[in-house]
Amino acid sequence: MKKFLVVGLGNIGPEYSDTRHNVGFQVLDTLAAKRDFQFSPVKLGDLASYNLKGRKIFCLKPSTYMNRSGKAVLYWMNKENINPDRLLIITDDINLNYGVFRLKTKGSDGGHNGLKDIQQTLGSGNYSRFRFGIGSDFSRGRQVDYVLGKWEEEEKKDLPKLLSKAGELVESFVLAGAKNTMNDFNGDQLSECAEGIDP
Repeated sequence: MKKFLVVGLGNIGPEYSDTRHNVGFQVLDTLAAKRDFQFSPVKLGDLASYNLKGRKIFCLKPSTYMNRSGKAVLYWMNKENINPDRLLIITDDINLNYGVFRLKTKGSDGGHNGLKDIQQTLGSGNYSRFRFGIGSDFSRGRQVDYVLGKWEEEEKKDLPKLLSKAGELVESFVLAGAKNTMNDFNGDQLSECAEGIDP
């Protein structure tokens, strides 16, 4: 059975719950609700797994805090013998508008502390990352407050369907591969949702 490791990035603790920076956790929590699996505390994080059409998917929420995410990723890759091409990291991205998804199979850390630590720990940027756009509606010098801030009421209206769509992207990555998933999901998800609604 092929095994995959899907890692949602975030920070542990109630003060970080439902913040933009924790959208990786939220995607996995939404997927857990849909597929009816539960996370359990393990070394360096909370872990769950489920089977999907002959694949085994491990879902990890690291407990190492964002800027030490690489330690948890490498540990569970080694423990479950998962190759880098079956690793998917879910992260927030201020360089993408809210609701825009972008899956890439390699690249730079883009200034994201979680991706930066993963890249340094793995010694390579050759792993898939799913960037969930959170926008950049903040004034100069307020970036940290923005990414660690709670979702606005207007954002919350669309968040459930975006999180659900993000779960679909994760499972497409596992079943259909990165290339097909990029073709199907990269872009503005809010516009696509709106197009499907009758006026």
